Amino acid sequence: MLLAHPALLTDLVHEYETLSVLDADGGGPAAQRRLDDVGYGLCVATGTNDVDAALVAARHGLPGARVHDDSMLTARRPRTPTRRRHR
Repeated sequence: MLLAHPALLTDLVHEYETLSVLDADGGGPAAQRRLDDVGYGLCVATGTNDVDAALVAARHGLPGARVHDDSMLTARRPRTPTRRRHR
């Protein structure tokens, strides 16, 4: 799967959050349409089909992101030592 550049994710998350505030204040149909477009862009950039999941995925993909909710992460299997073969 292709990964979005962190700068793109940062811009999309910031714009989505800004538009969410505007829409909450009655930003009108243009703000709602742009919010939907940015939400769709987040879903495409993160490979999800839900805006909330896209926001979580985008935040986890940002540099310096800290995991606050690890419910979406699977338990890691212990690594088994492997031998490298040199020819």
